[in-house]
Amino acid sequence: MGRASIAVFTLILALIYLIYTGSYGVLEVMIALIAGLGVALLLATDLVRDPGKLSITRFSRAVGYLLKYFTIIEAQAHWGVVKLILKPGASYKPAIVRIPYEVSSEYSIVSIANSITNTPGTVVVDVDEDKKFFYVHWINATTLKDQEVRRIVSEVFEKEISKIFE
Repeated sequence: MGRASIAVFTLILALIYLIYTGSYGVLEVMIALIAGLGVALLLATDLVRDPGKLSITRFSRAVGYLLKYFTIIEAQAHWGVVKLILKPGASYKPAIVRIPYEVSSEYSIVSIANSITNTPGTVVVDVDEDKKFFYVHWINATTLKDQEVRRIVSEVFEKEISKIFE
């Protein structure tokens, strides 16, 4: 793995570290970069199967996706669950729904499944990689049709994540 790939991987890991710690001081940035470099050097050959895919463009898309996910998408999902909880006499329609997906890389599949699970009201309970389906518990299923469920629950994730990992 080349120096550029290690550098990009280090920056990605450092950014993830900073986002999760929520601290952006000089010392914290230094710790993030050192930890990111250490992990990149130790695990890069196992985690990065195609170093040619590491680029500033993909990194920028990943940052954009994370910002969009942790602000807009999460806020909308939380608000939807809050409305369900606070609505007097609300009737829920929980269901296990099947969601088809079209991505092929393991990173894409895991990232989409994590995005679905981290979003309030949905949890991936199984992944059928042979038939390319996620099985998701949805707190208030508005439809059971595969393509409609995909459009509502996971299409935005798949669209963004495929630009990063595919």
